[in-house]
Amino acid sequence: MSRISRNISTILRAERLIARRQLAVAAKRTGLFAAAGLAVGLAIIMLNVAGFFWLAETMSKSSAAMIMAGANLILAVLLAVVANSMSADSDTSAVVELRDLALHDIEDEVSENMAEARKTLEGLRRDPIGVLSPDIISTVLRIFLKYARQGRTKSD
Repeated sequence: MSRISRNISTILRAERLIARRQLAVAAKRTGLFAAAGLAVGLAIIMLNVAGFFWLAETMSKSSAAMIMAGANLILAVLLAVVANSMSADSDTSAVVELRDLALHDIEDEVSENMAEARKTLEGLRRDPIGVLSPDIISTVLRIFLKYARQGRTKSD
């Protein structure tokens, strides 16, 4: 059972590490999205004004406004793609592998214990005295040795 408890402890620690790393990446992504939004907002204001005036000299004001709006959308999409490309998978792959190994070890341990229990029950059905006699003999011998030691120490 110590192997099972050790593996459960390993799984819980691995899950905690995975969650922490994913939370850190999510926080960074959120920060990048916020910074990108602020930068885009400020840059768009200045670029829109400058670009609009520059384009308005050569074409109609409505065409200049449409071109500036398209440029703003392209910039926003590029920033969103960069922020979305971040992932915690590369940082947590070793921990995920460790967790999976611990889970497989628990499955193997449980399977072995179940097979042993089935074998014991099968033996009890066939020959209950034969299966229990080693346990009974070892218990009786242990008790006998315990009392023999106590008797020897009292007489000394």
